[in-house]
Amino acid sequence: MPGGRLTQQERQQIALGLADGLAYAEIARRLGRPTSTITREVMRNGGPTAYRADLAHRATERRAHRRRRAAPRDVNTPPLAHGRDAEAVREYEETFTTVFMQSGLPKMTARVLAGLYTTDTGSLSASELAGRLQVSPASVSKAVTFLESQGLIRRERDERRRERYVVDDDVLYQSTMAGARSTAHLGEVARQGVSILGPGTPAAARLENIARFVDFVSESLARAADQAREILHTKPEATSDSAT
Repeated sequence: MPGGRLTQQERQQIALGLADGLAYAEIARRLGRPTSTITREVMRNGGPTAYRADLAHRATERRAHRRRRAAPRDVNTPPLAHGRDAEAVREYEETFTTVFMQSGLPKMTARVLAGLYTTDTGSLSASELAGRLQVSPASVSKAVTFLESQGLIRRERDERRRERYVVDDDVLYQSTMAGARSTAHLGEVARQGVSILGPGTPAAARLENIARFVDFVSESLARAADQAREILHTKPEATSDSAT
């Protein structure tokens, strides 16, 4: 049933599919599920290399138990914009958070970044973030300080002089370029070792190959980011339904 919860047997089939090197789309086809369901299931439970069916099933049961025990939503709370499904949005944010964590971000930092990326405005205040994530303002402050130091967000003040944290259209470009520069630096350091270890030696040859490889990757990444930068500024086209 595409709309129902994954069963333990289905999770076992997912684990077997991952072990066989199958793509998410193929696993989804075999189970009769949307590819997004399989992707979300795997990424929120350790990723393709660490996914375990039994642990994933227990984790899902614990999350469901916590939701049942949670206080009911305030009836005065307005529904999500654009008719969004609150549960689907929450699960997607968890998946997005997991992806950021696998890239090296601490959990709270990843949650803050995912929360910012999934808002229409692309900006939230500290109190809004704390309320959205159900965490303390101190946790938010520590996370945003780290994100700002990495160039992943920026701060600005609104008309009421409140500080807001923003992910704008160019943040991902700047982050990618910073990554390219960091990669290029690795190549520079590797090349320094060639003369120290002696040209023509196996160790020097290895470092020279690393430097050449890193040079190519960093230059290609920077060039591709420059060429694709305008994509980040593309606005969604209005559909006939939205126009109506």
